[in-house]
Amino acid sequence: MGALVFANSYTALGVVRSLGRRGIPVWVLGAKTSLAAVSRYAQRAIPLEGGDESEQIEFLVRLARQHNLNGWVLFPDGDRNVSLLARHHEVLSEHYTMTVPPWEIAQWALEKALTYQLTEELGIAYPRTFRPESLADVESIDGSFPMILKPLNHEGTDRFSIINGAWQADDREQLLKLYGEANDAVAGKPVIAIQEMVPGLRESHFSYATLCRDGQVIASVSAMRRRLLPVDFGSSAYAITTEPVSEVVEPARRWLARVGYTGLADFDFKQHAGTGAYQMLDVNVRPWGWHPLATYAGVDFPYLMWRLALGYEASSGPHEVGVKWIRTPYDLMSAIQLIRRGALTRAEYFGSLRGAHHEMYELDDLVPAIFEVPILLRLLWNKLRGR
Repeated sequence: MGALVFANSYTALGVVRSLGRRGIPVWVLGAKTSLAAVSRYAQRAIPLEGGDESEQIEFLVRLARQHNLNGWVLFPDGDRNVSLLARHHEVLSEHYTMTVPPWEIAQWALEKALTYQLTEELGIAYPRTFRPESLADVESIDGSFPMILKPLNHEGTDRFSIINGAWQADDREQLLKLYGEANDAVAGKPVIAIQEMVPGLRESHFSYATLCRDGQVIASVSAMRRRLLPVDFGSSAYAITTEPVSEVVEPARRWLARVGYTGLADFDFKQHAGTGAYQMLDVNVRPWGWHPLATYAGVDFPYLMWRLALGYEASSGPHEVGVKWIRTPYDLMSAIQLIRRGALTRAEYFGSLRGAHHEMYELDDLVPAIFEVPILLRLLWNKLRGR
């Protein structure tokens, strides 16, 4: 049975490679020039048609009928895709094999207000969070800086809702300014959260990635996200597998069990530099940025998800510890910033590259690496121009 993979970001490439290397037919939903689409393991690339959700669902149903894709496994690559599939789970299940649960379960991860609500009910620590509805509410916030602004969901198409990360405010003046910009972008909708940033850097970001069945973990990988972009709270640029951290694993498992979750889920935690406490930052219920690292460490999440969705045995043994993964252009940008801060030496940076797996650079699939060169050049140019 084949797989249909949404490809709006680089995370889809790992899914395509995982399945394609095992001889599973893979079609990509995205531009023909996307990194996943140019992989040798993508048999076909098809742009997703339709403006609103109903049109997109009609397109997916029509696609299954026209190309005999009935039963193919459907993989999302972002929160908006997960939301689309979860909200229309019943209709799509008539044509595809789903890798996301229905909305009544998926909402606990996608709607961050519900995520924080459940996290608090379970007694899991998370950053102090405010949900202002006006500028006056922001002015009255009594918290510690820096703070970050982030969307409570990614349903919108505005520049704030589609951000990958958050906006950082270092003082109240900047917080008010950024809130005004975000509020204008979302047209006044109450979808803006403001959080205190958990102090800590480099070796304070931990992730626990899982494959679950009915809330029970059947495969997992623990990792430290050692470099991010932006460097304090952004996406993974450099990660390394570690031994499981009980202060991360135990609350994540309780969260999954309460929801009764089935599918892929990745939890991000940060250890407070002052108290040493671990606080939950986010949960992702789709392939996350560093998921290829898990494959290198012996736990092939996309393939296991494909097997689980189709009803096959999908458990896995323990992962290898000390395996390294790099998202090269973004890691370079992160390293430059850390070196300037004095938080990383050049010798440490080059030493960390030894033996690491690079996201794009695979000898059996080099075309995506070629397509990434302009991205790297653009990042370097923007950095030099900024200087």
